[in-house]
Amino acid sequence: MTAMLADLVRTPDWFNQALAVEARAASTVVDGAKIAYRTWGEGTRSVILIHGGAAHSRWWDHIAPLLGEGREVIALDLSGHGESDFRESYSVDRWAAEVLAVAGLASSAAPILIGHSLGGVVGLRAAMASGAKLGGIIIVDSPLVHFTPEEDAAADRLAFGPPRLYPTRESVVSRFRPIPDQLTLDYVATHVANTSVREVPGGWSWKFDLKIFDRAPQLPELIPLACQSAFFRGENGLVGTDMADEIFRRLGSATPMIEVPAAGHHPMLDQPLALVAGLRTLLAAWEHQPTA
Repeated sequence: MTAMLADLVRTPDWFNQALAVEARAASTVVDGAKIAYRTWGEGTRSVILIHGGAAHSRWWDHIAPLLGEGREVIALDLSGHGESDFRESYSVDRWAAEVLAVAGLASSAAPILIGHSLGGVVGLRAAMASGAKLGGIIIVDSPLVHFTPEEDAAADRLAFGPPRLYPTRESVVSRFRPIPDQLTLDYVATHVANTSVREVPGGWSWKFDLKIFDRAPQLPELIPLACQSAFFRGENGLVGTDMADEIFRRLGSATPMIEVPAAGHHPMLDQPLALVAGLRTLLAAWEHQPTA
């Protein structure tokens, strides 16, 4: 059972205020599929948020508004997730093309990508394909030299089994668990769980296509990129110091490794303000660098 942080039972004002910021919903079409995205804020600087496997854009609802002062922040649903269309088949390359298509709609000519877990792998592939056109990429606890936990759990049949219908919204929401399981703030997990389900013929189910795990997992090529890059790891996440050292060595010394204190693999669920503080600091540093 997912552990909740019992000492934080009152929903804090910052969280309520973040959720009260209205996002603008839109969509575009990439390779025949509708790709949904949501936008907060305005500005000539843009950030693109990429969720993890079997997740969706609303995992960022309480994060995006806190990054948006003077910035446009966009969170997309990769195909097979959230409000985007399902496909017959999926690949990291196709998801990367979706990210770049949405990035092409941003106000900034050089948007910055932020990808968590599988989203970090997808963002890295997008940066490898079009890094010179990006302002940078921030990868959040993606085990780049190992398969993601969602892929491992699906392969080992520990999660994401055959499609199942639930009779009520409450019954499916109660089954929400992050993969891997970890401590979460109860008010964050409740919001994410409630935005992770949809009504379908015969009952209720999750907002992702099980076929996203049918593809053959591939580890990304790790080489220095044509854009700025940084790596955030949870102190208690999947990327230990040895793996971080290997990623650092292969991506190059220009990629800083930044630890989010006390965070697990999903820092937006257990240490959202620490994650925001780190992202704000790095974004400000990148955006205020003198141009050549």
